[in-house]
Amino acid sequence: MARGADIDITELESRLGDGARLIDVRESDEYTSGHVPGAESWPLSELSETYKALGSEESLVLICQSGGRSARACDFLDQQGHSVTNVSGGTMAWVMSGRDVVVGVDPK
Repeated sequence: MARGADIDITELESRLGDGARLIDVRESDEYTSGHVPGAESWPLSELSETYKALGSEESLVLICQSGGRSARACDFLDQQGHSVTNVSGGTMAWVMSGRDVVVGVDPK
């Protein structure tokens, strides 16, 4: 697999409309305080133990607060054979743009 070029939130919104799988690597408390609709919580601190449950058949889009942790997660998952893309600007850019945010544990 391969790591794709970083994308911005406009491209993320388009990909979500096409059914992209969005993985939020922030810690659980950050995720529940507000996340992009549809994002799944997979904290970076646990990813080295949990990543195999992601499967490797589909492309993943990774997001964190600003893009740094998700970039590290992309590097790790790329080394494990996943096809991954990082969201530059992260959840902070999504929130600042005025797009919808979900509060709580439900990804929808």
